[in-house]
Amino acid sequence: MPAGGSSYQDLVVWQQAMDLATSVYATTKTWPKDELYGLTNQARRAATSVPANIAEGYGRELRGSYLQFLRIAQGSLKELETLLLIADRTGIAPTNSVSSLLASAESVGKLLRLLLRKLGEA
Repeated sequence: MPAGGSSYQDLVVWQQAMDLATSVYATTKTWPKDELYGLTNQARRAATSVPANIAEGYGRELRGSYLQFLRIAQGSLKELETLLLIADRTGIAPTNSVSSLLASAESVGKLLRLLLRKLGEA
């Protein structure tokens, strides 16, 4: 369902979500190996879920489905933020790397809210 572009890859929100997911992967490589199947895996899955759900929703024929997938992406983004905060509080990740990722997540969240609002009005 087009929303300002000919492909979901043209959406700035998808592009930023991809950048965020890539950054999460890069950052979590430095996390302790004993967290690989715990917090690391969860953070990576939440991060990849955001652009994946934006893309999947875009590919749906119905506006309602698109909105639902965007809401799922929003939920995954909040899950990622929470996991990053846990990593910070437990000392798994340095505060500066978490702060950078949270700033990126905030930007993606704003764009998601704008897109949801735009699609909800149409």
